[in-house]
Amino acid sequence: MIQFQNEHMKVFQSVLYQTTSVVIQTQKAIIVTDPNWLPSEVETIKAYIEKNLGTRQLYIIYTHSDFDHIIAAGAFPYALTIASEAFVNRADQETVLEEIRNFDAQYYVTRDYPVHYPEIDIVICEDGQQVMLGDTLCRFYFAPGHTDDGVFTIVEPLGIFLAGDYLSDVEFPFISDYKAYVATLEKAQQLVERFDVRVLVPGHGQTTTQRHELETRIAESQRYLLDLKQGIDQEQMLTKRYPYYRSLKDMHEANKKAL
Repeated sequence: MIQFQNEHMKVFQSVLYQTTSVVIQTQKAIIVTDPNWLPSEVETIKAYIEKNLGTRQLYIIYTHSDFDHIIAAGAFPYALTIASEAFVNRADQETVLEEIRNFDAQYYVTRDYPVHYPEIDIVICEDGQQVMLGDTLCRFYFAPGHTDDGVFTIVEPLGIFLAGDYLSDVEFPFISDYKAYVATLEKAQQLVERFDVRVLVPGHGQTTTQRHELETRIAESQRYLLDLKQGIDQEQMLTKRYPYYRSLKDMHEANKKAL
C-alpha cells in the first residue's frame, strides 16, 4: 500500500484505480490529501497518522469533490480541512454522497464512520493563495477542467506538487471543460518552472521525482487534448500508452462529447 516515501512523506495507494493519499509530516503539522478508498485502507492511513500526530495539527486537503476523493471525510473529525471555494459551493453535494452509498451498497462495504460531504475550515478563494499549515507554507492554485473545483497545492519548502486528478501516468485527461483543462495544464507548466518541484503526486498512478517525467506527463496531456480537438484517431496510442485503457474507453468517448 506504500507506493512512495522519503524523509518528509508517504504516499499510500489504494488497490482501486491506483488512487493516492499523501501524508506529509513537518515539525508542527501533518498534511494529508484525499484519504481513500476501502475501509481497511482508510484505517491503515488513520492508524499511521494517529501514531505520528502527537501535538501536531492534522490538515486534510481535498483536491476536488469526486466521490472517491471525499469518501473518508467522516473518518477524521479532528482535522482542519482545506478545499476550493467551488468545492464548498458545489450545488449537487447530495449526488456525490449518493455515489458513495451506491458504491458501498454494490460491494457490501460497511464503514465505521459517517458518510458526509466535507465541511471546509480553510477555503481557497484566490488563485495562488498562501496558507501556513503549521510551520509549512503551501500555495494553492485553482485547477478546473477535470472538475470545476479542483485545486493544485505546492508545498513550497519541500518541493512537493500535489496535482489531484491531473498528470497521471495511468489515466489520460478526464474532461469536464476543455478550455479550462488546457489552461490548467499551462498553469501546471508555469508552476513547475516557477517552483523547485522535486516530487509530483497525482491523484491516480505513480509518484515521480524525475523532472523529465513530470514534463513528459504535461506534454502528453497537452498532446491528447490537441489531438482530441483535431479529431485525430488516438485509439492505437491510448491502447499502447495506458495499460488499463480497455476500462477507460467510455471516458475517451465522454471527452469527445465534452469537447
